[in-house]
Order: sequence, then C-alpha cells, then structure tokens
Amino acid sequence: MRMTRRIGAVALAGAALGACSSGAVRAGGPTTTAAAGPAVHGTLQIVAAENFWGSIVSQLAGKAGHVTSVVTDPNADPHDYETSSDDARTFAGANYVVLNGAGYDSWAEKLLSGNPNPKRKVFTVATLLGKKEGDNPHFWYDPEYVTQVVNQVEADLKGLDPADTAYFDAQRTALDTAMGPYRSRLAEIKATYPGAPVASTESIFVYLAQYLGLDVISPPDFMQAVAEGNDPPAPSVAEFQSQIAAKQARVLVYNEQTSTAVTTNIKKLATDAGIPVVGVTETVQPADATFEQWFEAQLEQLQNALNAKALAG
Repeated sequence: MRMTRRIGAVALAGAALGACSSGAVRAGGPTTTAAAGPAVHGTLQIVAAENFWGSIVSQLAGKAGHVTSVVTDPNADPHDYETSSDDARTFAGANYVVLNGAGYDSWAEKLLSGNPNPKRKVFTVATLLGKKEGDNPHFWYDPEYVTQVVNQVEADLKGLDPADTAYFDAQRTALDTAMGPYRSRLAEIKATYPGAPVASTESIFVYLAQYLGLDVISPPDFMQAVAEGNDPPAPSVAEFQSQIAAKQARVLVYNEQTSTAVTTNIKKLATDAGIPVVGVTETVQPADATFEQWFEAQLEQLQNALNAKALAG
C-alpha cells in the first residue's frame, strides 16, 4: 500500500509554499551571495530534482546560476512524482542537473533520457557515494554525504563556468559560514548523547543517527517497508509496539510526510508512553528556507527532546 502524504507541522512551517503549475520553483532559500565579491560572467541554467539539493546548489551558484527545484511540495512523493511538459522543457534547457538517484527520483532520469543533450552535465548523488537502487536513498540526512555533495557541486560549477571560479570560491566560503549553526548543533548532539536509544518510523533517520552515534532500536524491516510505501511485516509491528510500550526509546523520530494507520498508531503509543516525538521531513520546509536553516531547526527539536528525556529520566 503506497503511503499517503501530508503536510507536516515542523518547526519552520507556516510560510506559504510557492509553486508554479509544473511544481518547479526557484530553489528553496535565499541565495548566499558574497558582498562586494568577484564579478559574475555567466548564468548557468540548473535543475535539481528536489529542493534539499536545490538549496545547496543555489547557494553555491549564486548569481552565476538560475536554479530550479522540481519537487518542493511536502505532499509530493519524489518516488512517484508525476512530471509535466513544463518539467520536460526545464530539464531540456538545463546546463547542469542534480539528481539524488538510487531510485528516489527515477522519473527525472526518464525525463533526461527522453531529452538527450550531450552538452548537459548530470550529477547523480548516489553515483558519487557508490550507492544503488535498494540502498537507503536519504543521503541528505548524512552530514558527511552533504559535504561530499557540496564539494562535487562546487567543482562542477567551476568546470562548467571557469570564468567565475573566484566567484564560486566566495560563494563556498559564504555557504560554509551559513552552515556554522547546523554543524555546531550536530557536534553538540554527537558529544552529549552517544549511544542514546532512539526509534524511527522509517529509514530517513538512519544515516543521521549513525553520524550522531545514536542507537536506532526500531525494527529495520518496519522502517524499510514504510520508506518504500509498503505495509510493515506483522512481526516488526509487534516488536516496535513492544519497544514503545516498554519505553526503550528515548525519542521517536516521525516522518511528517508519511502517514499510515500503523505509523500513526506508533506515534500515539509513544505519546501515551511519554516518549518525545520529533517530526522530520524529506523536503525543505518551508520551501523558502535554506537547507541548513531547515535542518538545524530539526536538529534543535531532536536535541531538546533528547535533553528533556534525559532530565526526566
């Protein structure tokens, strides 16, 4: 059963999500532009399949690139995104395309194959990371993977537009500065809660938990099934319910963009058991936030929940 999608009440929610009829909009977040920096010589046409990568590319490209993110709607499942003729034209006119890969945005790969362009550069994150379809595709939840992507995008932009190399250097410096609070929050959580037991309704949180040194105790079969839009195996549901009832997890991480009867029940059980529930999302919310603003807000919620449970316990 394919899961339903809904708007999550995340910390940054409340701002309107702008979108044109095709679903493609300017990449989320204000462009990071170095003050009084080098002059810009060209403007690349750039497309990102999802706005979490689009935000990063937009900040690195600055005025030297026009970035369009296709999937921005929190109700849209990137796996099943329905493309339009506008999307096809957007991809066809791009100099540079950024895809997540690993089956997460196969619709975009089909659009590209239907509009071949030997001059267009395509960067697929999964390829960079050595991942394939069937692997956990939520790469943007791993801070080390994010750094690798930033490095690759910066190199690609310089390769496509060598005249603006100095400008891209300034943009990278500005992005690193903007990511300071995000990286500081990661370091604080990692240093304070090593080995803390946490649960998650799906695999979106696994990379981040591993990076932070948290112990994800929820059944892998449950998380994987939910991430793929399937019903979790009955034994995994029973095991998860038992873990929550026994208060084995300090925090439950809940994907606000996936909602099924089973995950909603797990969330209710956690609330009834006094386990803090932290909502996370797949796309940047609100759409005009930067990647680091959105993610740091989620990290703040996680840190507060871990701290509250530690004080209570």
